[in-house]
Amino acid sequence: MTTIDPRDTLPAESPALQALQRGREVRQRVPRRAHASFEMRDPDVAVERVLASNAGRLDDLVPVRMGRMAVSPFAFLRGSASAMAADIAGTPTTDIRVQLCGDAHLANFGAFASPERRLVFDLNDFDETHPGPWEWDVKRLVASFVVASRENGYPEPTCREMAWTAARTYRQWMRRYAGMRALDVWYAHIPITEIITRVEDARRKTGLRISLQDAQRRDHMAALGKLSRKESGDGWLFRDKPPLLIRLKSDDVRRSVVPHMRDLYVRSLPADRRVLVEKYRLLDVALKVVGVGSVGTRCYVALFAGPAGGPLVLQVKEARESVIAPYVRTRLRRHQGERVVTGQRIMQAFSDIFLGWTHSPVQDNDFYVRQLYDMKYAFDIEDLMPVGMQLTAEVCGWALARAHARSGNPATIAGYLGRGSAFEDAMAVFAARYADQTEADHAAFVRAIDAGRIAAVTGI
Repeated sequence: MTTIDPRDTLPAESPALQALQRGREVRQRVPRRAHASFEMRDPDVAVERVLASNAGRLDDLVPVRMGRMAVSPFAFLRGSASAMAADIAGTPTTDIRVQLCGDAHLANFGAFASPERRLVFDLNDFDETHPGPWEWDVKRLVASFVVASRENGYPEPTCREMAWTAARTYRQWMRRYAGMRALDVWYAHIPITEIITRVEDARRKTGLRISLQDAQRRDHMAALGKLSRKESGDGWLFRDKPPLLIRLKSDDVRRSVVPHMRDLYVRSLPADRRVLVEKYRLLDVALKVVGVGSVGTRCYVALFAGPAGGPLVLQVKEARESVIAPYVRTRLRRHQGERVVTGQRIMQAFSDIFLGWTHSPVQDNDFYVRQLYDMKYAFDIEDLMPVGMQLTAEVCGWALARAHARSGNPATIAGYLGRGSAFEDAMAVFAARYADQTEADHAAFVRAIDAGRIAAVTGI
């Protein structure tokens, strides 16, 4: 991608040029090379942070979470966002704020459908979203590329190159967004067809396989077929697959958040979406295990039927305080489900039309609501050859820059990043150092499991 200097596209004396200068001035306080710094700490600290994050989760599912995190260093990284947030908060920071994803590792990017039913590429997990310094997301992203690349057996210089590529692409796109009008930045998106074209060019050299048809088939009908069974009467009920999917009995449904969705959830939607949602009637509810870091939080799937029998499967997921919140000056005190939904709407080019929030007066927990599947597609990270991983680094860096540019001032960030490679050079060093820390943390975690300090269930 050709590097664009926003000074060449901005009118003289524009506020954006002033923002560029403010960004350059931040380098005096936090040189770009300072982002390479990270001092290794005791791995047991991360283990204790992970155990502390189990508080308030469903006791029966915590061992499943521990087992999933024990699989590999990358799985541990995915599940230990709270530990990395604490570590990153201790590194040099520009304090230039944006809406953060809060958990921007590479597995939290993928393709999904826009409301117009076009496939786009973007961030797709916002459980930890919160305002904060933009570089915190970048650091989690680049570290995840080194950890995943090492697990794939790449040479160490190649692993660092993946982090360097993600940071470089972030810098280049941020500088491009700095020269664009705010409305154009807001409308910007990443069409999946462009990514498919680039993959096809490298098809013989990459393990990356993107199928437009595969993604389009992962919709609410796929969710229905995978999770439910055909019955007489209303037609469909969830399949019991404990502990991954547990169908709730009538009394358990009444104690769950789902009966209360008609109140706060419907009010959280725009008026036109309320008309649509109110056409559906509830058929069945189940408790579902999802992800790695989210295991043990309350996550329900609710099956609805429309007036003509068409199904709708919604995920109703518990929203806890963001792992970012303890380390920023302003902590959001509002409804945690609303925090997730608001952050997602800010950062994503297109958001799920059913996205909303609700609250359980019985459990006194906040939740957010979305479709379970909506043409979602994720990369098979472990199958990527280096050229495929490099492409992934490019599009993830691009997507993160676009997401940050929507809420922050891209000119200020671009002014800080500059035209040279100082930032990506520092990020590559940081990513390798943090990958070393993650591998040490994972080893300590596995030792704690082997010693009986931590109960873990594997293979689920």
